[in-house]
Amino acid sequence: LGMEQLQKAGFTRVVPNVWSRGTTFHRSAHAPVEPTLAKAGIQLDPICTIAEQGRKRGIKVTPWFEYGLMEPAAAAVVRNNPDWVLARSDGRTWMAMHGNHRMAWLNPAHPEVRERFIGLVIETLKRCPMDGLQLDDHFAWPVEFGYDPYTTNLYRQQTGSSPPRDHSNRQWMTWRRKQLTGLLRELRSRLKQERLPTKISLSPGPFRQAYNLWLQDWELWAMGELIDELVVQNYAYSVKGFARDLDQPALRKAREWRIPTQIGILAGFGRRTTQMSVLRQKVKLARAKGHGVIFFYWEGLWGRHIPERDRARRREAFRQLGSDD
Repeated sequence: LGMEQLQKAGFTRVVPNVWSRGTTFHRSAHAPVEPTLAKAGIQLDPICTIAEQGRKRGIKVTPWFEYGLMEPAAAAVVRNNPDWVLARSDGRTWMAMHGNHRMAWLNPAHPEVRERFIGLVIETLKRCPMDGLQLDDHFAWPVEFGYDPYTTNLYRQQTGSSPPRDHSNRQWMTWRRKQLTGLLRELRSRLKQERLPTKISLSPGPFRQAYNLWLQDWELWAMGELIDELVVQNYAYSVKGFARDLDQPALRKAREWRIPTQIGILAGFGRRTTQMSVLRQKVKLARAKGHGVIFFYWEGLWGRHIPERDRARRREAFRQLGSDD
């Protein structure tokens, strides 16, 4: 029913979450199954079902690896592999995110972490035909982290000195960015070797934030053809803030280099839903800059937090947005 509604509303792509809260939505060799699905006896295969329904309706389905290198701090993979986990200079190995839940970050420079993450992607794409993959802002290295023994020793081996105590030191930031870039390059190579779809779409935040706080150099990745598409998150609630974030220099460069670029617009999250009048203005602004749009998240379209009486009207409003192209 959901895919049928999306088709009628004019949607051409669906990005289902396949990697969230440190769990998968299929039986995996690399991570535990989502508990709710496990309780159902893992008889369902939601991702491949969505992919099949998409093919029938001309809708592309791109699996979304939302959590990237982030794991719940209490996850077994974190507890059992302490040398895989990034740490701050004070030794802390977690940060508060997502409702103050403690989250740890696995080290993109560690070969076993790389093998696990790439293995998870390959495993998923081998299950059924899908249109590439989607990474997002959690495919990252938090700038305050990198003082764990593994990273410290690797930095000493490669540079001859210890990591600077100042986590914003430019040389230190550049070195860590290169480790993350190396993982992305290795992922592309492995996908090619496995003869799997190599289209990688990245959904980062605004460039300065991504570059300085999460060590994502998505401008370099796009120019260097390590990613094939940008879906830049612009979750500003106000139209004014949305317009300001559309004007970032990295987006102008992407347009000049003709890199396929979409703007991720927040349709709704939890009980907070964006009004259609605001969405229309944001879509108009994005298209005026030459960008396409993708809406996050499903529940913000016409999901469970939308009153039943308003859902049909909202679906029609989205259809009209698409017909304005």
